[in-house]
Amino acid sequence: MRLFVALIPPEHVLDEVETAFAPYHREPGLRWTRRETLHVTLAFYGEVDDTTAGRLLPRLERAAGRHPRRELTLTGAGAFPKARSARTLWAGVRGDLRRLADSCLAAARREGLDTGGHLGFRPHLTVARSREPLDLRPLAEGLETWEGTPWSADEIHLVRSHLGAEVRYDTLRSWPLRTATASR
Repeated sequence: MRLFVALIPPEHVLDEVETAFAPYHREPGLRWTRRETLHVTLAFYGEVDDTTAGRLLPRLERAAGRHPRRELTLTGAGAFPKARSARTLWAGVRGDLRRLADSCLAAARREGLDTGGHLGFRPHLTVARSREPLDLRPLAEGLETWEGTPWSADEIHLVRSHLGAEVRYDTLRSWPLRTATASR
């Protein structure tokens, strides 16, 4: 099964994303991400067998318990690999997620999964994709000052993706992040 670990923004934050990006929905060549699949990826695992997936569960639970809840804000827009010839349009994420993401990747490495070279981790929420490279600089520039309402990221989710004509995600398990008053 194809797995990743993610944060899922609350409904009011997704409302703001839809409102901010709505003026650009007529841009040719972009396929907009369905609301129910919007997320911030912390770690991508790829194909994982059932046995390894089962062994990941306690590791991810421990990882979540070591990291505090945090306030995040979706802000601005950008594009991968570069705005002048992009295939992915995203909303940025302000807030420290590096160590949490590293812990989720370490859990997979300890189970023998090749997590690849994720040295360029840049937290984001993918809002649209394109089959062909597009110049998305006008969109990114038009949204550079947009900022959503801060929200609390309070749990991580292990998600299974089902590829096909319409991608579908199923949350297999969720774990709370540590509260500020909880001991390590």
